[in-house]
Amino acid sequence: MSKIINLNQARKSRARAAKRARGDENARRHGMSKAEREATAKTQEKSNRHLDGHALQKPNSGSIDSKETP
Repeated sequence: MSKIINLNQARKSRARAAKRARGDENARRHGMSKAEREATAKTQEKSNRHLDGHALQKPNSGSIDSKETP
């Protein structure tokens, strides 16, 4: 005898596989992997910290120039 299958489950699993394949194709074509995004964000954050560390004066640090004169 042949194996009994649930047609609803078969239909849904086939649809899930098609969506996953379409999503993988789009990610390959258009996106970066999660690891690449995290690496880019980490590098950007490090460069921002480095740049801010070399600033001569912090913004809004209460200097005379930032206070309003009457």
